Amino acid sequence: MAKNDLLARPAVQPQGVSSSRRRRRLRGILMLIAALLALFAVAGGITYYMLRPITLHIAVGPPASDDVKVIQALSQAFARDHARIRLRPVITEGSAQSADELTQGKTDLAIVRADVDLPKNAGTVAFLRKNFAVIWIPGGGSKKSKITSIRQLAGKTIGVIGRTPANIRLLHIILDQSGVSPESVAVTQFSTVGISEAIRSARLDAYMAVGPLNSRVTAEAIAATSRAGTEPTFLSLGNAEAIAQKFAAYDSGEIPAGTFNASPPRPDDTVTTITVGHHFMARRSLSENTVAAFARQLFGARQAVINEFPQSAKIETPDTDKDAAIPAHPGAAAFVDGEERSFLDRYSDYLWGGIMLLSVMGSVVAWFGGHLRKDERLTNSGLRERLLEMLSAARVSNSIDELDAMQAEADIIMRETLHCFEDGAIEEGSLTAFSIALEQFHNAVADRKAFLLDMSSNHARAPRSHIA
Repeated sequence: MAKNDLLARPAVQPQGVSSSRRRRRLRGILMLIAALLALFAVAGGITYYMLRPITLHIAVGPPASDDVKVIQALSQAFARDHARIRLRPVITEGSAQSADELTQGKTDLAIVRADVDLPKNAGTVAFLRKNFAVIWIPGGGSKKSKITSIRQLAGKTIGVIGRTPANIRLLHIILDQSGVSPESVAVTQFSTVGISEAIRSARLDAYMAVGPLNSRVTAEAIAATSRAGTEPTFLSLGNAEAIAQKFAAYDSGEIPAGTFNASPPRPDDTVTTITVGHHFMARRSLSENTVAAFARQLFGARQAVINEFPQSAKIETPDTDKDAAIPAHPGAAAFVDGEERSFLDRYSDYLWGGIMLLSVMGSVVAWFGGHLRKDERLTNSGLRERLLEMLSAARVSNSIDELDAMQAEADIIMRETLHCFEDGAIEEGSLTAFSIALEQFHNAVADRKAFLLDMSSNHARAPRSHIA
């Protein structure tokens, strides 16, 4: 390379290099901040997903029933305690519609009576309460009723409290298993609303109600049929155990004396009858962890509503046997059997996914950092080449001013190289190589300056010797 060409190359400008470096550093800081914000956003999203409240829709009916009131009280208790599982009641016309809502996937949970068409896609979470079939003959004046058994209901008219078809099916089963043709009996159904007035205006041979022992509707219906001071007659089912053995949805039970009135006691003696349970049911597609959490909250909140709704004390754990009449949901079974998965078991996939995501984010940040430092490495490589060119130029330079200018430029190159090393753009080996080149350059400049000064001194003495 010609000396004039070398000297024609522009020297490194301090302001330009510093400005470029500041821009690169600012860009790197902004990229790092963006990466950290993205990382925090992902971590926050994962945390929210794992700890977010989950709202479950639960079908329950009929309107204004005790079941609806219990579910509403539980929903309020869950919200008050800031529980992870929240309930949103969906009011239906009764257990059959609630089961349909669950079957169609319109709700997550439902209160379902055991003798309706149970959803095939659901499992039981808890036992809510037990309904008792109560059949009685109304009081009719001074004479005691001539009907004392189920067999004597043939050809009679029976009033059934509640409009659900499940009550009619249960009555037909009781009649059929007791030797009475269901077709020989006329049935009139009553709404549970305004039951007292409806029954007082009716003149029927017998009545049946299906509800819990503390049912206000059943007690009002029995009181309304007690006419002229004559107490109703309650019919006992001697074959209740046989019916329960034949139909899995039913069980046998006893109504204690005085259940519906203490004075005078109604009934006046223990009555054997058929019982049917109401259950919390959940879609099987619902997460086991979610169902287990709901079951835990349900039994924990039971005490919070027991004073207002004593029937909530009857909430019990489901039958977790594999041959149970209504199979338990796997999540509820895990809760009951103490086989719930631990935190690591439940969230190990998320944790490993988070670790992998962090690894990917780290790689991305490292890539961005390397990409940003690439320009610095290229710039430093150019500065090193410039230093080597100046090293060659210094050895043949004939100007002290030129050597001073190259010395100043070398100082700038050294400063920029040290900054690159601090930023991690160059490694220690590259810095060592640069140090060797810089040392050689300084030695070359010092040697050349000494040579030029010596030549200048000799040149200045030469004329005086000639004159002498």
